[in-house]
Amino acid sequence: MIEFVTHHWHDIWPFIAVGFVAQLVDGALGMAFGVITSTLLVSVMGMPPAKASSTVHIVEFFTTAASAVSHTIHRNVNWKLFATLVIPGMIGGITGAYLLANIHAETARPYVMAYLACIGVYLLWRGWRMTKGQPHRSAKFVGPLGLVGGFLDAVGGGGWGPVV
Repeated sequence: MIEFVTHHWHDIWPFIAVGFVAQLVDGALGMAFGVITSTLLVSVMGMPPAKASSTVHIVEFFTTAASAVSHTIHRNVNWKLFATLVIPGMIGGITGAYLLANIHAETARPYVMAYLACIGVYLLWRGWRMTKGQPHRSAKFVGPLGLVGGFLDAVGGGGWGPVV
């Protein structure tokens, strides 16, 4: 028999607040939901990194699916870039998730926090120096970048957008 656990609002409210703030930033920048959510879940709420990463990715599945449908409807998808990124990104993500699932939480926590801090600093730096009309960079490293981005996103619970 399925047993439903009742939660009180004071137990659920912090998670709602974290998701709300992270989605506000993600909606404005187009990225950083995973980075913000993972950082708060691991550092403030004390959640193990593997659980935080899986929680973030379950939520991101739905928000990203809605975004993907919208971009596809508005024909705002570079299918060639998608095809170049999808396989390396999946391999990196699977490898990162496997690694994180097989490392003790207390061993992974300092590395995950250091990674998330670096990504946070990078996002702030990038936001301050961003100018309009920047030229596109060479796409010769897109596949390996997808591999690294997928790996780091799975291990840290966020970072695909800033890395890739």
